[in-house]
Amino acid sequence: MEVRRNFPSHEGGNGVDQQEQAPRKAKGGLITMPFIIATNFMPLVGAFLADSFLGRFLTIGFGSIASLLGMVQLWLTAMISRARPPPCDQFTQHCKLASPAQYSLLLSSFGLMSIGAGGVRPCSLAFGADQLDNKENLNNDRVLESFFGWYYASASLSVLIALTGVVYIQEHMGWKVGFGVPAILMFFSALLFFIASSLYIKQNASKSLFAGFLQVVVVAYKNRRLAFPPHDFNGYHREKCSEYTSPTDKLRFLNKACIIRNPQDVSPTGVSVNRWNLCTIEQVEELKALIKVIPLWSTGIMVAINISQSSFPALQASSMNRHISSSFEIPAGSFGMFTIITLTIWIVLYDRVIIPLASKFAGKKIHLGVRLRMGTGIFLSGLAMTVSGIVEHVRRKKAIEQGLADNPHGVVSMSALWLVPQNCLTGLAEAFNAIGQTEFYYSEFPKSMSSIASSLFGVGMAVGNLLASVVLSTVDVATKNGGKESWVSSNINKGHYDFYYWLLAVMTFINLIYFLCCSWMYGPCVERVGESGVEGNGFEMEKLSVPGTPC
Repeated sequence: MEVRRNFPSHEGGNGVDQQEQAPRKAKGGLITMPFIIATNFMPLVGAFLADSFLGRFLTIGFGSIASLLGMVQLWLTAMISRARPPPCDQFTQHCKLASPAQYSLLLSSFGLMSIGAGGVRPCSLAFGADQLDNKENLNNDRVLESFFGWYYASASLSVLIALTGVVYIQEHMGWKVGFGVPAILMFFSALLFFIASSLYIKQNASKSLFAGFLQVVVVAYKNRRLAFPPHDFNGYHREKCSEYTSPTDKLRFLNKACIIRNPQDVSPTGVSVNRWNLCTIEQVEELKALIKVIPLWSTGIMVAINISQSSFPALQASSMNRHISSSFEIPAGSFGMFTIITLTIWIVLYDRVIIPLASKFAGKKIHLGVRLRMGTGIFLSGLAMTVSGIVEHVRRKKAIEQGLADNPHGVVSMSALWLVPQNCLTGLAEAFNAIGQTEFYYSEFPKSMSSIASSLFGVGMAVGNLLASVVLSTVDVATKNGGKESWVSSNINKGHYDFYYWLLAVMTFINLIYFLCCSWMYGPCVERVGESGVEGNGFEMEKLSVPGTPC
């Protein structure tokens, strides 16, 4: 849920007047920015807590309660007149500052919602996958792929509802109803989650992953001078009933953390006496899994930077003809809906039409590899930026020809529907890359790290949002040297947003080359039941993947 950047006023049915908001807008942005950043990065903290101590069920439960309490507190700022400062004087534009108690109520609501996001976001996807993941099912990969797609589609639809229905309620019925409706929905969501508690498969957390990672690094350093044991000699420490007989060869220097240096380091029960002296193969492989995916994870940041440019199409749309008919005009800020709609439609078609038809014609199960989807998403993201630049180049040229160079609020005789293709391409890019990333992390990480796997995409989006601001500021400073007009000028007709889009496109295609290199260096994905062999219905599965890699 988006956090409002101002204290709400609730006099009358139409919410806060724009003139009343203006004096508080800048300060409101400074107040909420730390909470926006915290909301983006708290899921990583929640993921470690879930996988190390609490388990996913309890983490989601605590997160749901924290979110509900935060939303109720935010609703109270609308319901209780003394919980907010009075409206600004419309004649003098003088605004009375909020009291410490009013600030405390508002900021604590933001804090609780950030904590709630840290509990729910990283665990909900992994917890849902826990209910479906069955390694004995030969069609397990297809089931999980379908689940990840539908999960992302439902999340996107919820954003669409929030940006349309909830915003409509807030604007036409005031903040009392506008904040009350999400709070009530959150209450029923948490209630249903706890009512169905007995039906869930609950994976218990067994150890502290962070401590385990640190132990591997420390012990590997201690044993740095040890020679590796022969391959035919069982010189590595592993857990009972472990699927590993020896550690993998990738990042081989970490393998020294599980070399049995002294037989006395292993207790009679087969457990390490001191894990700061001897780690298990499982601990080593968990750290390897995290380190190995970081380069591939970083390739998704550029896609996130491109997705973060959503304010510019709205700026373009405001200067174009947005009329569908003489009586209906699309709001400038609503063109982003085409991204969400495209994403949702593609997921439905891919899952229910394209894959079944392709499998039928091929006579075998067809499955697009996760890294192929990730790479396709990066390519489509670069294509979206290229198209965005072309459309903006044409729009700017028309604006200058029509004498609107000094009038950024003038409307160019060009249909805003030309912005739809770039939004659709962005939606496709997100569908391929985001879902591919999530499925890749979940499948490559050990089961004990599922929450961390589910949180990585969100962390990448958060980093991308921050870097998008850095890129924008850098371009602004670099292009206005010498008194020139900035590419990202506040006057869209004098700026060169087309050049800015094309710069992002070039960066994205360079990132695609980087992705291919990272994918090649990563090597094969982990072996999973159902990726090869014969399916339960007699069809052999064929996985279409990045050339040179098996996934």
